[in-house]
Amino acid sequence: MSFRKPFKAVPIKLGPYYRAKQRKARRRSLLAAVGLLAGASVVGGVLGAGSVALPSITAPTRGDRVSGCTATDGDTIRCGNERIRLVGIDAPELPGHCRKGRHCTPGDPYAATTSLRKAIAGSVHIERVGTDHYGRTIAAVSNNDGDLSCMQLRNRNAIYVARWDNDERIVRTCPYQIRIR
Repeated sequence: MSFRKPFKAVPIKLGPYYRAKQRKARRRSLLAAVGLLAGASVVGGVLGAGSVALPSITAPTRGDRVSGCTATDGDTIRCGNERIRLVGIDAPELPGHCRKGRHCTPGDPYAATTSLRKAIAGSVHIERVGTDHYGRTIAAVSNNDGDLSCMQLRNRNAIYVARWDNDERIVRTCPYQIRIR
């Protein structure tokens, strides 16, 4: 007779805590792969067997100028694989994106998205300040005309949210465009 416990199914873990753990695990495996390739390159160079090309990392580092970004909505852009949320503002949500029970910003979401799309048509400068609970990068993004958060506030395509303004960056950059909800 066996006294083993029967197999018990474990539910899949969801939520921001577990997503953060998964991101850290992916980051560690990526760093291990890059380290392995770098080691192979050094060994190959020492032995004269040629070198192994290191993969190019597409995510720009802090304070980069990038081009080819697209606007997801009035306050979020995508540059390569990185999703970037503009610091300190909240733009109107596209239809179907406002969760039930949430007070969403009023206004025209299509005008906000179009305005941001035109502003990022050339190259933009990205200065990262953190990440949000969705895994997006929070950043101050600017083009040749100035800060894009300030531009969205000036064009009335977004509202200022003080708790999202890291280090009061928007208050210092464009204090006259701020409309508090």
